[in-house]
Formats: sequence, C-alpha cells, structure tokens
Amino acid sequence: MTAVIILAAGSSSRFGSAKQNLNYKGETLLQLAVNNAVKVSDTVLVVLGANRDDIEFSIKDKPVKILYNPLWAEGMASGIRLAIEKLQGDYLAITQVMIMLCDQPFADAAVLRNLMETDTEKGIIASKYNDIVGVPVLFKAKYFPYLIALQGKEGAKKLLELHLDDVEPVNFPLGSVDIDTTADWDNLNNQSDQNE
Repeated sequence: MTAVIILAAGSSSRFGSAKQNLNYKGETLLQLAVNNAVKVSDTVLVVLGANRDDIEFSIKDKPVKILYNPLWAEGMASGIRLAIEKLQGDYLAITQVMIMLCDQPFADAAVLRNLMETDTEKGIIASKYNDIVGVPVLFKAKYFPYLIALQGKEGAKKLLELHLDDVEPVNFPLGSVDIDTTADWDNLNNQSDQNE
C-alpha cells in the first residue's frame, strides 16, 4: 500500500505570505494537492508547521491525517522524519510512500497514479523535468530508514542524488512549474488566462 505525504510546513519566506492558501482555479494550492492525493491513496498525511492556524482550516474536512511539525524551521527533513515515523508506528501496511509538495499545481492525480503504477525493480520512482529528477517522488520501504535519517535543510532530493542508480525517472515536464515567488505565481496565472 502507498501513503502520500504532503509537505506544507514551510513559511513561504521567498513568497512573502502563506502560499499554501493561494487560490488557483477555485481551490487553495494545499486543497488542490490534498484532493489529488486522496484520489490515489487512502492514507494521506499532511505536514503543517509555519502559519498552521491560517492554513489548517482549509483542509479540516478532508480525509487526511494532519501532523504538526514543531521543528518546521529546521527544514524539510524534519517534516519527512515526522511523517515516516508516524507511518511506521500507526500504518504498518504501508510498503511505499510518495512525497509531494503543495506548490506544484500540475501534480494532479494522473501524475501521482503514473508514478505509483510504474513497473520497476528500482527502489525510487521520481518525476523528471528540466533534466533533473525530483518531486513528486515515490520511495519503497527499504528507503524509510534513509528518510528518517535526513537532517536540516535536506529534502528527499539528497537521496535521489546518492542513489541515482536506483531511481526510475518518469517524465513530468510540468513539474518544473512550482510557486516559490510572486513572479512564479503571476506567470502561472497569466498562462492560465491565456489558455482559457
């Protein structure tokens, strides 16, 4: 069974406000990520941290487990550790985990399902865009100890780099669209307006 972890604990310092609450086509970015995740998995963990009180209300009615990461300022690794430890304690049937962010608006259910259904002996199945591999990314259970060992600002990307020979890349060109700055957000909305 596959669990999905949505990392949404950051302070959006480069953006200037909680980008989890940005409204895109009628949903916040976090709601969009959650709605796509629950279409492909019955076990969805959402890790919140900074701005929790301003964000949590938007997904209170969703069938997800909300985890609060008090160490969010340490970096992405702390949220990954928290979620994997929760899975290993309470969700023993989970054999693989997908890690996704809430700032990739095109990481829809079809993209997530494609990663989950990729038939490979490799232990990591990662999205490929801009000649790199990244999130969303799926790790099989043998990588759980490695995920728990991550420290500081390290995200799952470090494991991809260290174990590149065990990574199965899956093309996701629109994975390069993520919202880090207000310019990114403006570009996304401008493109959407042009496509309508």
